[in-house]
Amino acid sequence: MSTAPSPPVVHSAQASLLRELEHVATLHAQRRANPILAGALERVAGWQTKRLGLTYADLAQQPRYESAVRFFQSDLYGGADFAQRDADLARVVPLMVRMLPERVIATIADAMALNCLSQELDRELLARLPRADGQFTVQEYCRAFRKMGDRGRRERQIRLTVEIGTAIDGYVKKPLIYGAMRMMRQPARLAGLGVLHHFLERGFNAFRRMGGADRFLATLAEREAALLDSLYAGNTAPFGNPLDPVAPREPPAQGSVGA
Repeated sequence: MSTAPSPPVVHSAQASLLRELEHVATLHAQRRANPILAGALERVAGWQTKRLGLTYADLAQQPRYESAVRFFQSDLYGGADFAQRDADLARVVPLMVRMLPERVIATIADAMALNCLSQELDRELLARLPRADGQFTVQEYCRAFRKMGDRGRRERQIRLTVEIGTAIDGYVKKPLIYGAMRMMRQPARLAGLGVLHHFLERGFNAFRRMGGADRFLATLAEREAALLDSLYAGNTAPFGNPLDPVAPREPPAQGSVGA
């Protein structure tokens, strides 16, 4: 008696990516179906982008870090609407699996997980604000943040951000991986996937320009953790002078730009 063929084995990284893409597609669909929610989330994301700009303004003024700050601020950590990028990604998974190592696919899955987590946290925070339209004062934001009470997921948000950055920093030092990413440019454009590929290239180019991201990522982790401590301690104005940032110092031998 013949037996039915076994289903194909899906690599764990690919399975994780597909799972996160399904999750994020659901979040995007909910957002499209509710214009009030979409507008409120856009306001929250816009404010958070400005907050990141304030927290890392000193780094953004240094040529070495400028592109990386912009990538984290607008592409990875700011909570913007990435519906088109994520739809592109769902279409190109088979191509990516053929052309990129599994560890790169795993990092992209982590980026999608961070996307989902950020969207969920934004929605839960929005539900605790006095107004459903996403208008708020800093004091109201801080109170809503504390009411959520889920510090573990906030810490995971920071941890995922640093892990993704660390992984990208390693990839840009490997010519084969960087070359494979560049080889995807034309197929992605022909397939109408330019938004996705521009996102990937921005991340790779930003980290390549840094020439080593250890200090940048350590500074990001320290500042975000300090903000968490301040917020959960009851500070109603944690984004100003008490947490004025200090840029990471660069050894003179590396030819860095001072803060």
